[in-house]
Amino acid sequence: MLKLSRPLHLLLAALTYLLGSSIPAYLGKSFSALAFWLGLAGILFAQLSMFLLADVFRPHNEPLVENETPKQKETLRNNLLYVSYGLLTVNAVLAFLLYINNSLVLESSLFLLSSLVTVILYAVHPFRLIDRGFGELALAAHIAYIIPSIGFLLQAKENHRLLIILVIPLTALALAYFLILNFTSFTTDQKYQRATLLRSLTWERAVPFHHSLIIFAYGIFAAVPLLGYSLFADLARISHPAVCHPADHSSPSYLNRRQTKLDFSHHDRACGFWTHNLFHHFDFLA
Repeated sequence: MLKLSRPLHLLLAALTYLLGSSIPAYLGKSFSALAFWLGLAGILFAQLSMFLLADVFRPHNEPLVENETPKQKETLRNNLLYVSYGLLTVNAVLAFLLYINNSLVLESSLFLLSSLVTVILYAVHPFRLIDRGFGELALAAHIAYIIPSIGFLLQAKENHRLLIILVIPLTALALAYFLILNFTSFTTDQKYQRATLLRSLTWERAVPFHHSLIIFAYGIFAAVPLLGYSLFADLARISHPAVCHPADHSSPSYLNRRQTKLDFSHHDRACGFWTHNLFHHFDFLA
């Protein structure tokens, strides 16, 4: 069960949510701990149900675990289905709790709905994008675009261009990372005729496509100063306020950081570094 839950992907989802929920603190918005924790639980449950439903509807010729018997496979499949239903039900309850606490606005509600739709399209027939060569794209969009947007909107309650500037290249880096993962499972994917992005593109086109995604992402990062932002200074400040710096925006230390954007500590630089390279450096774990 632990392997089927994809812990590394859940960690990535938590990190991108953390990134999204940290941006409003930099923009001077107040931080809501209740909305943060309810949202974090919600996106993790959604991401977990996405993977479990994908395994529930996996083709019968593919084993769920090694050396399983038909009876064990059927029992595990049913258990995964029940857990998935439970997770989606709990997600609905969490959304209701956010609503009654006035943490939901139209934009955040739409992104919560988009998360549910993406989960269904990714895993469930007759759509099942994972079997049509679009699974990696749906997964990248969910983890790197939808989830950080939910985190941001639960705190800011309105959209902002800085969020778009970050999530678009982050989605490209996520797609590049999931494409790299296809290389590690290529033999097995060939055996079971899985329609992965790598098999759809073929090796010859997949490698330059991966490189172009990296170039595209860093090209956007390089163009950020043209939009009036100092990228590395911004990234160093939008890490979670409880981790990187106090949330008291009236404190002299905070105001001093706003006035001298290029003068930040080693700890601030470290926070910005992991944000900037979140998915790019995960390539080496594949």
